[in-house]
Amino acid sequence: MGILESIIGHINDFLWSYILIIVLIGLGLYFTIRTGFVQFRLLPEMFRAVADKQSYDASGKKGTSSFQAFAISAASRVGTGNMAGVASAVALGGPGALFWMWLIALLGAASGFVESTLAQLYKEKDSNQYRGGPAYYIEKGMKKRWLGIVFAIMITFTYGLVFNSVQSNTISIAISSQFDINPVWIAAVLTIFVAIVIFGGLKSIANVSQIIVPFMAIIYIGLALVVLAMNITVIPDMFVLIFENAFGIREVAGGGFGAAIMLGIKRGLFSNEAGMGAAPNAAATAEVSHPVKQGLVQALGVFFDTILVCSATGLIILSAGGFAGSEEDGIALTQTAFTQMLGDWAGVFIAIAIFLFAFSSILGNYYYGENNLAYIKDSKTILFIYRIAALVMVVFGTLASFGLVWSLADVTMALLALINLYAISVLFKKANILLKDYMRQRKEGKDPVFYKDTLDDQTGIECWERETEKQ
Repeated sequence: MGILESIIGHINDFLWSYILIIVLIGLGLYFTIRTGFVQFRLLPEMFRAVADKQSYDASGKKGTSSFQAFAISAASRVGTGNMAGVASAVALGGPGALFWMWLIALLGAASGFVESTLAQLYKEKDSNQYRGGPAYYIEKGMKKRWLGIVFAIMITFTYGLVFNSVQSNTISIAISSQFDINPVWIAAVLTIFVAIVIFGGLKSIANVSQIIVPFMAIIYIGLALVVLAMNITVIPDMFVLIFENAFGIREVAGGGFGAAIMLGIKRGLFSNEAGMGAAPNAAATAEVSHPVKQGLVQALGVFFDTILVCSATGLIILSAGGFAGSEEDGIALTQTAFTQMLGDWAGVFIAIAIFLFAFSSILGNYYYGENNLAYIKDSKTILFIYRIAALVMVVFGTLASFGLVWSLADVTMALLALINLYAISVLFKKANILLKDYMRQRKEGKDPVFYKDTLDDQTGIECWERETEKQ
């Protein structure tokens, strides 16, 4: 196992040191400038879009709402990355890692907007719901089904299997360290819970997610604000510390500068998923009047995840002051910080919170895999095998080492992001046309509605017909 972890570590360092960071920041800047800083300029529109009224399909049945699609993607975003990932980034990369986490969120929101807008544009009808995502827009927009299949396989493996082992690993560390429960028992109970929900289908995931995610996020952020209020006088010093460590000469000379950048961007991407091709799978399911609405909703999701939840965790760890050189693994560091600030009961709360965060992430991750398996081949047998494999990886993550599951996640995440970023850079022009169409209608005082004949090239677009064309 040690040899495997070493090999994965070398691959991980190569991908992140020489390729991913440049591509992520470069394309984030490109999309930001070309869209006229859409993630900042249209922030009010994002809140309007997420509250968009429930839509109905042609048969009169309720479709997946904007908020439900937001909740499914948030279920995947809000999880161990916010609590364990942030902690490990700060412990190993220093306070400056938070700055780079913020940067990748601010730039990445533009990438998130583009990918989710494209997912809506190229979605397809499947019974009483929609399916879509990078595999679909790669095939329909780029006319490269082979690459769509490669992406579908990669996201199924990355999210449905590897990322879920990270989630279950964090649950195991949090519960076993707090309550001294054998990880084997944790694996058994968690697997049963996951099996009950994933065999219930997409609607089950949406229903569970829209209840769990807002509840747990509000409680967690609320508690974090209480802790920060208790330390209000040192918050300015914490921000100074973050910026000093992000750019300080001492960190550059000591080699900590590179660690802060790499870990901040790694953990930021793991948490908010901007540009990685995951959120578009959820964005495509929504029944909305214009593709840009889901682009805006998912861009908001990036801010919600990183600027709010990740920042709360990072600032609390800095408040506790015990981050430097910590040997604790991820979530254990967060638990220690909360316990130090609030008392022993806080450790219990974090253990329960991480179970809810990570459990909802497992559900969201699982859906991304199911959606992409349907793209490759609609087979009940393959779906059943995938569900069993997902449960096996939940067990594996519960029992495996912290370092192994996170290193494996970093490698698969890097490969997945490279494929999707290539695709959305090729198809960006379409997303930008849709954005201009949306803004034109908003300036006219309309609730924007999109029809595919707005585009000169309608190849691969199956939905978005006018009512007269459907008859």
